[in-house]
Amino acid sequence: MRPERPSLRPEPPALPQPVGGRLGFTPLASLPSGLGRSGVITTPHGTIKTPAFVAVGTKATVKAVLPESMAALGAQALLANAYHLYLQPGPAVIEAAGGLGRFMNWPGPTFTDSGGFQVMSLGAGFKKILAMDTDGLTDDDVIAAGKTRLAHVDEDGVTFTSYLDGSQHRFTPELSMQIQHQLGADIIFAFDECTTLMNTGDYQERSVARTQRWAERCLIEHRCLTGKHASRPDQSLFAVVQGAQYEDLRRQAAHDLVGLTTDGSGFDGYGIGGALEKDKLGTIVRWVCEELPEDKPRHLLGISEPNDIFTAIENGVDTFDCVSPSRVARNAAVYTTRGRYNVNVAPSRRSLSPIDEDCDCYTCAHYTRAYLHHLFKAREMLASTLCTIHNERFIVRLVDHIRASIEAGAFDDFKIDFLGRYYGASLAL
Repeated sequence: MRPERPSLRPEPPALPQPVGGRLGFTPLASLPSGLGRSGVITTPHGTIKTPAFVAVGTKATVKAVLPESMAALGAQALLANAYHLYLQPGPAVIEAAGGLGRFMNWPGPTFTDSGGFQVMSLGAGFKKILAMDTDGLTDDDVIAAGKTRLAHVDEDGVTFTSYLDGSQHRFTPELSMQIQHQLGADIIFAFDECTTLMNTGDYQERSVARTQRWAERCLIEHRCLTGKHASRPDQSLFAVVQGAQYEDLRRQAAHDLVGLTTDGSGFDGYGIGGALEKDKLGTIVRWVCEELPEDKPRHLLGISEPNDIFTAIENGVDTFDCVSPSRVARNAAVYTTRGRYNVNVAPSRRSLSPIDEDCDCYTCAHYTRAYLHHLFKAREMLASTLCTIHNERFIVRLVDHIRASIEAGAFDDFKIDFLGRYYGASLAL
């Protein structure tokens, strides 16, 4: 029998408590490049030490895991999706509950995506932006094989067909702001058009201009709604920089959004979104961050692979989100310091070791690979819960270490050591 492993985190950290006030960002230490940095974001519901991974709870839940478990594994903030919550249970229900955080029993900082990603995912049917195959594809009306178009874009907004019941819904920049104000997240995003890599350069240019016009409408509506609900905690609005893989579009989009103001006030931060290939991630992030102000936070929408995390952070990203850690966990894929593997394969059947000997998560402290293998083979729901706890903790802890390495002046050494072990090791399962 394997001896019982003591928990390395016996006392779950207290969730951030409401602190009041508006969003603020304080840069702390910087990399020699001048773009990568550490800092602190202040929100009405607590602070976020950056760089930070924002765990995704699309429908007001990180699938298979309690919000209390997310707090215990060190998550600082959660992100939900306005489009999905608009369809179910509806923003009025969440507003009546006191906002997203109270609805899901999470008192810490919250983010909501605007629904802009669904313009692409429901319109063209693609989900993995970083992995699109673009060879020979230049059709502006391209759609993924086997998919049906569920979103149609025009100048005023987007018409969606609900994936739940086929009903028709209309999103405009104003409605996205109204929904996100009802949801009550600390950080919300302007409604944008998320294009694919297959769209032509001409379409990308028109789309960036449209996203700019939508951003202005979002800013106006946000200021209006903030004035109407002055007693509520302030919400901070981030604009989203699009432009695909075109340097001139990305830089122009960032420059124009920085200069956009209403009643003397501009955006509180900036998101970097849209279509980009993995090998160009750092270059595109750098283009954008070089145009953005140093005193505003920068959020990258949708990454979680370790090499992408290092690349994004060293090129200026402060926060980022991705659903991948929980999604792959539900399919038995788990992260370790020596790479990723599937715990439901034969070598784990009799292994009485944890997923990762170097991990301090609840799962690794209490459960063996053999038990997790059994749970997956038996199709028990607990398998998803335990592996999700591990994967979320792995990414949170990695980013914590990256932040510490920036502040200690040891980022390059930590990056070389970690990525060398993660991608260079041969897993002996």
